[in-house]
Formats: sequence, structure tokens, C-alpha cells
Amino acid sequence: MSTNDTWTLGKHTLTSRIIVGTGKYASLDETRAALAASGAEIVTVALRRVDLSSKEPTVLDAIDRKKYVLLPNTAGCYTADDAIRTLHLARELGMDELVKLEVIGDPKTLFPDNTATVEAAKRLVKEGFQVLPYCSDDLITCKRLEEAGCLAVMPLAAPIGSGLGIRNPHNIRLIIENVGIPVIVDAGVGTASDAAIAMELGCTAVLMNTGIAGAKHPVLMAEAMRLACDAGRKAFRAGRMPRKDYANASSPTAGLIE
Repeated sequence: MSTNDTWTLGKHTLTSRIIVGTGKYASLDETRAALAASGAEIVTVALRRVDLSSKEPTVLDAIDRKKYVLLPNTAGCYTADDAIRTLHLARELGMDELVKLEVIGDPKTLFPDNTATVEAAKRLVKEGFQVLPYCSDDLITCKRLEEAGCLAVMPLAAPIGSGLGIRNPHNIRLIIENVGIPVIVDAGVGTASDAAIAMELGCTAVLMNTGIAGAKHPVLMAEAMRLACDAGRKAFRAGRMPRKDYANASSPTAGLIE
């Protein structure tokens, strides 16, 4: 089997299978250290939560644009129009056309508004944006987003920031089997085993923020997440053994002396 295991997102050829967020860290130094430990090549920033007029350093100053692909996102937007306006701002600031689209439908659960997300995705793709949409783990929504021209789909594993892990692995598997673009699990990853499971299912990559930033030792957790994504991907490529209902001796029995 080839050791070359890259994947493509627009004009970017990537080796890392982890995408990380930049919120909730204790300091910019911790942010920088966690990004480095994660091995990520793509870093996402919630534009609506950055004070662009601040004279003090912001999270954007913690991101080395020569090292990381910056992925502006629309976290905090509740309508298609708000999300589109936010990404127009990203374009005006000279950021890449690669964007993460979030349109939230409920303030308590932070579940996405799938209808508004599809609407916004169609409009943004027509305007030349390369769209990565956050959505429910719903196959039909993911197919609609693929038809709209999105580069990937990003179904949730569980509610944002919950750390509950993949609640519906069957749904994620159905999406992987029935869309022809990368599937990136987004939201709900709480620890390394959650990331490994996502990769073992066949996901292209995993996006996480709170799972790292909310850990007692974020930099160490960032490293753990990197290793988990790598292990899960290797396990997927290797192909797991079949599940069996009964024991099967690991040592051969043929030729044993009675």
C-alpha cells in the first residue's frame, strides 16, 4: 500500500487530517503552542468574535499565515444573509476564498439551520467562494450541499462544545458512502478516541476546538488528537478484522498433537 496519503481541498494538497479552531484558549501563546502540537495545516477563526479594530493583538496574530491555511468561519450567524455578509468581510480583508459556513438555527443546542445553510451555500458558491458547510448528520442535506457545489460537507458528531463524541456513527457512515466530496466531522469531539472513531469510519478529516482548548492541558491534548487522527486513518486504510459472535483462537490449531 502506498504511504502517500494526502487529500485535496480546492487548491490545497494536505497531509494533516485535523483542522483546529482558535477559540477558548487561555492566551495567544497557548493558542500558538496548541496549533503547533496538533499538526494542523488548516486553522479556523470565527470572524464575528474577533475585534478587528483592536490595537491589542488578536487571535489572528497567533496564526502564521505562511504556515497555516486560514479558514474564516461564520460562527454566531443565525441567517443566511448574516453569514454571507460575514464572508464578504473576510474577502475584503484579503482572506482566502476557502470558508467555513455556519448558520445556526437554535441558540440553545446550536444545531444548524440546514435550509438556510443550503441557501447560503448556493449563493456563496456562485460568488466564487469555496464553501465548507457545517450541517446536521443528515444524508439528504449533505447531498443538497454537494449539489450546490460545496468542496466538502461538515456534519456534526454532537452539539457544538458538548464533547459527547459521535452520537450517530451510522449516519456518518451513510454520508461517507453516498457523497463524492470529503466528509469532515465537525463539533462534539471531546477526546482522542472520538477523533480516532471518526477516522476509522472513513471521514476525510476532523475539525475540533473545545475538545482541545477545554482540556486541562490543551497542548498535550492537541498532540493526542493529532496521534488519534493518524492512528484512526491508518486503521481505516488497513481494514479491520471482521466482527465475530464467538471466539476464534489466535494460534493455529492445525497439526496439534492430540
